[in-house]
Amino acid sequence: MFQQHILVTVDNVIFSILRDKLCVLLTQRSIEPFDGYWCLPGGFVLENETLEQAAYRKLEHETGIDNVYLEQLYTFGAVDRDPRGRVVTVAYMAVTAEKYVKPMAGE
Repeated sequence: MFQQHILVTVDNVIFSILRDKLCVLLTQRSIEPFDGYWCLPGGFVLENETLEQAAYRKLEHETGIDNVYLEQLYTFGAVDRDPRGRVVTVAYMAVTAEKYVKPMAGE
């Protein structure tokens, strides 16, 4: 039997129309790797939660948004895409009205 160490993360792509333009919600990383870079809200899936639970948890924790319907969009799994090791990311997306996008800073 062989053993693998694969990390699983989720990312949230939140679209909205702001001032007649299609926009996507980004957060700014505050930890390495890529400290200070803009990114999609997301993070690691905990051992005892589903992918969907992780997506909602990370979205609310990082932005304060908890009133959207998330739909699974795509899975990213290139071998060397993350400097922390082998990471598979499942992306979720939502389209919401501007009035519901009132993000507040998380960590």
